[in-house]
Amino acid sequence: MTRPPVITAQMLIRRPAAEVFEAFADPAVTTRFWFTRSSGRLEPGAVVTWDWEMYGVSTVVTVKDVEENRRILAEWDPESPTQVEWRFLPGEDDTTLVRITETGFAGTADQAVSKAIDSMGGFTMVLCACKALLEQGVLLNAVGDAHPAGFED
Repeated sequence: MTRPPVITAQMLIRRPAAEVFEAFADPAVTTRFWFTRSSGRLEPGAVVTWDWEMYGVSTVVTVKDVEENRRILAEWDPESPTQVEWRFLPGEDDTTLVRITETGFAGTADQAVSKAIDSMGGFTMVLCACKALLEQGVLLNAVGDAHPAGFED
């Protein structure tokens, strides 16, 4: 491998950019489709903890930059940090293309690729769950159902 992988996941959400931005910045909304608890809002300089209580895991997120209703840049997972950028691209008829890009995967080539594939799948699932919530008011519980107990290999 000549350079670390970069992943991108994106989804069109049929809601205005300001509303979609808030869904990711405001944990009162995000906890309905992604993690179960957060210590705070994503805003410039914030350092927050996200918990997935059903799995007993958490991560620390450091917000590097925010452009209201347009972009969030953060670093997460202090033990193996990567940069995550959320872009909220407004479209016609109050639609928003959400584009999530993650960079900085470390480790051996096999480890970096494995982490990148896992991350891209996770972000795709999160975008689908966000879309269902914002467009249809449906709580998919996709993240919580991704690794149910009793189905281990």
